[in-house]
Amino acid sequence: MIYQTLANFVIIAHFAFVLFVIFGGVLVLKWRSLAWIHIPAFLWGALAELAGWVCPLTPLEIWLREKGGGLAYRTDFIEYYVLPLLYPAALTRNLQIFLGFLVLSVNLGLYAWTLWKTEQHKRRGKPIPPG
Repeated sequence: MIYQTLANFVIIAHFAFVLFVIFGGVLVLKWRSLAWIHIPAFLWGALAELAGWVCPLTPLEIWLREKGGGLAYRTDFIEYYVLPLLYPAALTRNLQIFLGFLVLSVNLGLYAWTLWKTEQHKRRGKPIPPG
């Protein structure tokens, strides 16, 4: 029972991390200090997708499931949990590369916009909004 509970916590943490990788740039617009956490997170997420790496949380969750006597899956976290929510087809290498570039481009765009807004405030002599 404890292994299944721990596996479920790993799933929740993994899903929260994926959401932070994807949407954390929006949070940085409000709280700029989150950038110190979000930049390495989104770079890791994008690099893992582009290189085809398996997140270390995936084998941990599988191991916990197996130790708890549950069924384990043999794919990665995104293919097993996230893609069924978004896409009916299985994860392909091309789709994985696309997702990696999507994460990179969205977040780099948000960071560029944040820097541009900050620079605009400095040029106008206005105080930079807290964040």
